[in-house]
Amino acid sequence: MKTKSYLKLKERPAATVNLIGGRLCLDFINTIGARRTKPSGEMYIRDEKLNDYFDLIAWAEHAGVFNGGEVRALEKLALVRPRQARDTLRAALRLREALYGIFKSILLKRRPEPENIDVLNDWLRAARSALEIRSHRFGFRWQWGKPKISLERILWLVCESAGQLLTEGDLSRLRQCGGDDCGWIFEDRTRNRSRHWCDTRDCGNRDRVRRFRRKHEPTGEL
Repeated sequence: MKTKSYLKLKERPAATVNLIGGRLCLDFINTIGARRTKPSGEMYIRDEKLNDYFDLIAWAEHAGVFNGGEVRALEKLALVRPRQARDTLRAALRLREALYGIFKSILLKRRPEPENIDVLNDWLRAARSALEIRSHRFGFRWQWGKPKISLERILWLVCESAGQLLTEGDLSRLRQCGGDDCGWIFEDRTRNRSRHWCDTRDCGNRDRVRRFRRKHEPTGEL
């Protein structure tokens, strides 16, 4: 039985997440259904898409991070190293929330918490240590060193994306969806910077329905 058919990656919810962020790191942040804040100020997550390491692989394949051969190699590695796979998933969730905290701080025009920056930097160091310069007939390029397949490589790529956005991107284009019970973050690439929703057919449409109902609901006056 083939590993891929056994795990049915493409049938997992993580493989169907709407990729609306515009950057790999933002799509990674959005691997949840919604973020809510309790009256106490504590945040909790609804509809978690990353419940095991194979969800992480499913999302990465969906996001175009790996080709089929790399996906199968990661599946096999995760099956023979289940403890490391579980540890990597826990690290992934911690990284995701650190990235959310960083980009949320930017949206609020605040300085990010040092702890969140530390998490990102730890993973950036790990990613950079796995890269090396290789020559080829057209010149030189960065290439992953050995081992080429690592359970943590998904997180290295996410951190590279975050580092690039933070240092080279136009952070004034960062937006958070205005829909109730959403909280997804995206890069507004519209010419006039007018994007308000993660998806106009989803949160945008629900908002239009709510506004229509409020406008036409009975007032109770005679």
